[in-house]
Amino acid sequence: MSGQFAFQTLEHENLGNTVYGQIAEALIKGRFAPDARLTIRDLAQSLGTSVTPVRDAILRLIQDEALVQKSARDVRVPVLTIGRYREIRQIRLKLEGLAARESAVKATPEDIARLRQLIERNEEAIERENWLEALELNQTFHFALAEIADMTVLRGILYRLWLQMGPLIAESYQAGGRVMIDHHYPILRAIEARDPDAAERAIADDIGEGGKVILERLALREQA
Repeated sequence: MSGQFAFQTLEHENLGNTVYGQIAEALIKGRFAPDARLTIRDLAQSLGTSVTPVRDAILRLIQDEALVQKSARDVRVPVLTIGRYREIRQIRLKLEGLAARESAVKATPEDIARLRQLIERNEEAIERENWLEALELNQTFHFALAEIADMTVLRGILYRLWLQMGPLIAESYQAGGRVMIDHHYPILRAIEARDPDAAERAIADDIGEGGKVILERLALREQA
């Protein structure tokens, strides 16, 4: 398995869902790079469980298109094509735009304070060059908008999209640097002002600017 990641030891009744959740969370947060090979035995050892729930979780993630099965013994994190990335980005623009609009209408003072704190913590992580923490805070900020919007179905769809996008965003995050959070400020200002149109424009700018960095890396990979 490419890179070692320490999962929490599992002591949970619903072991299958817990295993799925931990591997899925690792993918969303970019713990595994694109084209990384995942082995059931290594994952089971890291999770402290048997191979059966891990195998079941891997099959679910393949169905979610978060992993690809090259052969019976070769399961990998997918490498997105430019076309695939553009399609997912277009969907994200619509769905996260909707989440931002609803957040501008529904956000409480506590929600706004949480978003501000996430941005501040992300700034600190970037200053320390702790890219892993910065990446997690970026993902948390985006998911927080769907939570504030109180749209459970939308959040589930975004979760599946981020399963596919997480490794790619992680690979590009350090190269993007401040570009990856610059537009979080106008998103926050729009939500504070209760301006759905401005919130939607700001999230589109955020996804678009970060996408430029990602597209550059994808183009280099396809040329190689």
